Amino acid sequence: MAPSGRREGQVTERIVAGLRKWSRLDAALDGLRQRVFPDHWALLLGQVAVYSFVVVTVTGVVLWFLYDPSSARVHYDGSYVPLQGVEMSRALESTLDVSFEVRGGLLVRQLHNWSASLMIASLMVHILRIFFTGGFRKPRELTWIILFLILFLSLAAGLTGSFLPDDLFSGSSLAVLDGAIKAVPFVGTSLSHLLFQGRFPSGAIATFYPLHVYVLPAATAILMIVNAVLASVHRPAQFSGPGRTEGNVVGRPLPVAAVKSGGLFGIVFGVLTVVAATVTVNPVWSYGPADPANASAGAAPPWYLAFVDGAQRLTPPGWELVWLGRTWTLAILVPLGLVTLYLLLAMAYPFVEAWVTGDRRRHHLLDRPRNAPTRTAIGVAGASFYGVLWAAAGADIAATHLGLSVDDVLTTLRTALVLAPPAAFTVTKRVCLGLQRKDRETVLHGHETGRLVRTPDGGYVEHVRPVDAYERWRLVAYEAYEPIAVRPDGRGRSRLRHRARAAVSRWYFEDRVLPVTPRDLDRPAPPLGTAERPAIERTRAP
Repeated sequence: MAPSGRREGQVTERIVAGLRKWSRLDAALDGLRQRVFPDHWALLLGQVAVYSFVVVTVTGVVLWFLYDPSSARVHYDGSYVPLQGVEMSRALESTLDVSFEVRGGLLVRQLHNWSASLMIASLMVHILRIFFTGGFRKPRELTWIILFLILFLSLAAGLTGSFLPDDLFSGSSLAVLDGAIKAVPFVGTSLSHLLFQGRFPSGAIATFYPLHVYVLPAATAILMIVNAVLASVHRPAQFSGPGRTEGNVVGRPLPVAAVKSGGLFGIVFGVLTVVAATVTVNPVWSYGPADPANASAGAAPPWYLAFVDGAQRLTPPGWELVWLGRTWTLAILVPLGLVTLYLLLAMAYPFVEAWVTGDRRRHHLLDRPRNAPTRTAIGVAGASFYGVLWAAAGADIAATHLGLSVDDVLTTLRTALVLAPPAAFTVTKRVCLGLQRKDRETVLHGHETGRLVRTPDGGYVEHVRPVDAYERWRLVAYEAYEPIAVRPDGRGRSRLRHRARAAVSRWYFEDRVLPVTPRDLDRPAPPLGTAERPAIERTRAP
């Protein structure tokens, strides 16, 4: 072949290869457009967290150009008269300038604060929703852990951001943080020196600024992308119902879901803007500059970290001991260890439940909380434990407003910390079992109407409203697990860990209510004239 003919053949091959690639890409895009996404309202909580992160990022970029992370001392001469001539750091001065000198700066600051709070709140509620519906089961264990990591990064970002204004409020929080770090045996002093770079408290800005601006947002964005990829691979879990099976997803196609998602973003942004424009948060001008010798009245951590402060407040005084030539401050170490253990157990729960139930199958359908009574009771007990710790952070405020003694309030909360979780567990499980029995009765006999009809033989029957196909599916679509049985080995012996696992499994599934089966629905009807026959006939009707 001549050189010109060879070149023409190469060009033709390239064109054909390009067309093939384009056809494969177009087929992939068409498949993505036809993909169906569940649209249950509970699945929107994760989107609210993502949109809040977008608002936090955008407002953070704006503040990045206006904020000066410098601890250099200056005398304020801005427009806020009460602080004119007061010596402060350049960081606080730039924060005041953003609030009073830049047009719309205060709105951006408050929008940044409120969107961060909404992101953390929606993450917490999203995690609770996944827990109570069983959305953490295989193959979504990694998604559960990633959500917790995102939450921890968000808490760290909120904490580091609260230190950057260098006002008296943040300075008081830094003093508490410094005390907690120095309570760590052997390495506490070195950690404090490293954190504050030998300059308390001004050195914290140089440490926290890059973490808050670069490291934590980048790590959060990466984890959100990984979470989105996993959600795309495994598909979002959905509630059971007609047409909803483990392999079939019922919902909206991508174009419709994208339009609804854009509308949700507009709602989130609009609500945040209204709140930021009307509700003041973090008024640094009211506190003045940070001063190690002073503390702001009523200083408290951000609301999303109040449970850590509450754990420390509930610790009885005098918990210290001298050992190995060092003073061990248990009043700080024990609460921090308890909170850490609580969070680690929450992260490990999917693996604990899989070990207890022996269920290693892939699940794409969610549970109604009442149909998993023990899991729901555990969740409510854990939430009550968190709630008591969270309330303890405001024990002094509650005592002031209610005219009570702080010691009495703390004693009451200590008692509640011990009694509330088991009481919440017991009550919640009884309620779930009662609701299950009610659902079973409704499927078998229909909904009571309260209308009585007299029969020709003089008896009375109650007319009922039968359940439709969708409601019946919703009420009976759950699995009946059996406790794990102890199986002896080849020598006829059972190991201790197997017996312990079987005992925990029996406790987990005790008092369970079995779902209605087709045999229950097709059982023979009672004689005519009894109160049950019309209900069964109507229930069996299409």
